Amino acid sequence: MKLSLRVAVVCLVLALSNTAPALAFQDSGGDISKSEAADRARVAVNGRVLKVEQTSKNYRVKVLKKSGRVVSVDVDKRSGKVKTNKDKD
Repeated sequence: MKLSLRVAVVCLVLALSNTAPALAFQDSGGDISKSEAADRARVAVNGRVLKVEQTSKNYRVKVLKKSGRVVSVDVDKRSGKVKTNKDKD
């Protein structure tokens, strides 16, 4: 019985030690890269990235949609959250 308890404790310690680097990476507080912002905007709009401009808090990404319309998308530098503007398609 003591052996199975030791095995359980060892498994728990190993499992927790593997999640610590992932949690540290998520809370790093660093800005996302310009290429990551472009990828997020491309996926959100389903189009082709034409230009990426950098402001103090956001990346402004111009994307060509499949309909032929060009839209601007803001991507937050810290969170990576995509803020799309309303289209009139």
